Amino acid sequence: MLSVACGRPFYPLRSFHGQPNRLVVRRSRASIVERGSPCRPWRSYSSGSLPPSSPSSRSRWNARPPGTDGDPAVESRVGSGSPSTSFLSLLCPLLKFFGGGDPSQERNEFLEVATSSLSSLARSPWGSKSLNNINNLESATSPQPYLQIYEFEACPFCRRVREAMTELDLTVEVYPCPKGSLRHRELVRSIGGKEQFPFLVDLNTGVSTYESNDIVKYLFRQYGQGRNPSFGLLESTVFTGWVPTLLRAGRGMTLWKNAGKEPSMKLELYSYENSVYSRIVREALCELELPYILQNVGEGSTKSKLLLETSGSNKVPYLVDPNTGLQMGDYKKILSYLFQTYSASN
Repeated sequence: MLSVACGRPFYPLRSFHGQPNRLVVRRSRASIVERGSPCRPWRSYSSGSLPPSSPSSRSRWNARPPGTDGDPAVESRVGSGSPSTSFLSLLCPLLKFFGGGDPSQERNEFLEVATSSLSSLARSPWGSKSLNNINNLESATSPQPYLQIYEFEACPFCRRVREAMTELDLTVEVYPCPKGSLRHRELVRSIGGKEQFPFLVDLNTGVSTYESNDIVKYLFRQYGQGRNPSFGLLESTVFTGWVPTLLRAGRGMTLWKNAGKEPSMKLELYSYENSVYSRIVREALCELELPYILQNVGEGSTKSKLLLETSGSNKVPYLVDPNTGLQMGDYKKILSYLFQTYSASN
C-alpha cells in the first residue's frame, strides 16, 4: 500500500534506470490512504478512482497516517551544481540582505503591489490562462490528478512549473521548501537523493522527477489532452524567469525565523500563477513552510464555478483554512492571519 502523509507522503521508491533524475513508485494495486476528519476512520481509495476536487473531497489531500511526521531538515544548497542553480544559491543570501526584512511586519503596500505587478508583467504571457476550455465537458468532469510539488516561490524554475500547472488547470498539493526548511527539504533528499527543486510526485502514475523542463513536458504529455505549452514558456525562463525573484527581493525564498509547527490539515488556496496578489500570499505560505492545496483558477478555468460557490466571488487569492474554519479573500488580511496564526509563539 502506498501511504500518503504530510510528513512522509509515500514509500518505497526505486530508481528508474537510465534516467538519474527520475524515480518510479513500484506498486501493484496502490491505494491512497485518506482521513476524512479527526472523527472519521481511515479509508482507502484506489488511485484510479479518486473523486474530483471539490469542497467535500478536500479531506483526501490532508492524509497524515499516525506516526509519520517529518524529521527536522538538514539545510544544504539548492540544486545539483549546474550554473543556474549555483547562481541561485549565491543569490539567496544577497537578496535576503537587501530584501524587505521581517515578512511578518507591516509592509509598504505601494511597493509590494508595484513590484508584484512588474513581476506579473515580465511573465505576462504565461501562468494567467487555462488552456482548457471552460465549456469542455471532458476537462470539467474528469477527476483531478493527485500531484505533489516540492518547490519554493522565489525559484524561477519552480515558477515555470507552476505556470504550466495554471495552463493545465491542475490542482496540486504544494510542499514549500524555503532555505532553512525544517521539514520538506530533508524529505526531498530522502526520497530523491538530493536537494533540487522543483521536484514532482505524481501519485496517479507513480512517477517522480526533478528538472523543470522534464516536469513541464511530462505534465503536458500526461494531462494536456494533446496540447502543448504556450509558446516560449520553456525558453523564456532563462531571460525573464529571474525578474520576479529580483523584483520581489527574495520574498518566498527563506524560512521565517518564527515559523511554527505544521498544522494537521493542509490549507487551501485559490490562485493562479501570475496573479499579483496571489503571489504575495504564496510567498508567505512558503516562508512559513505551510503545505497547502493549490487550486489553479486561471482565466477560463473549469474550477471558476467551484471558486464562486466557495467564496461568492471569482477573485483570487482566496484562502480556506480547515484547521480554524477561516475563509478569507483580502490578501493583506490573509498575510496578517497567516503570520499570527502559524508563528512559533502562537
